[in-house]
Amino acid sequence: MSRPEFWPVIAFSVSALLLIGAHVFEAMGYDPCLLCLRQREIHWAALAVAAAGLIAIWRWPDRRVISLTNVALAAVFLTSFMVAGYHAGVEYGFWPGPAACSAVGGGAVSGADILAALEGPSDAPSCSEAPWSLMGISMAGFNALISLALLGLSVLAVFRIETVTRNAHA
Repeated sequence: MSRPEFWPVIAFSVSALLLIGAHVFEAMGYDPCLLCLRQREIHWAALAVAAAGLIAIWRWPDRRVISLTNVALAAVFLTSFMVAGYHAGVEYGFWPGPAACSAVGGGAVSGADILAALEGPSDAPSCSEAPWSLMGISMAGFNALISLALLGLSVLAVFRIETVTRNAHA
């Protein structure tokens, strides 16, 4: 990452790939639980922040705009790490999940299901059961690890732009 103003492009791309992956898993029959959906929402927010930041950087190519964009991305990825880490902890039995995540089920949704959902508990898959894992790491676990890396790289991009600016003025 030699040019920190490119970090929003990379952050946008990684979040987009994570969302595509989540939808591919869903197409393969792995219905998302409520915490999975929450994690997706955060990556949609990362896409929005990165896109808005890129537009702002293009319009006002200033180190403060670049730094603000990277700080905002760091905040989004911190949130993603926390939610994904919480979800992974629920899956591994470290702590209980929210009450809305305790139901089991999934499949097709009808109009009657939507009305019933408004009146009672959810039929979403349980947040405490990882439907897929690789080397003992669930999708939520991978999301937590990737989000932690994205958080670290966002912070690194902030410090990098400040260092580049300081060295240019020296």
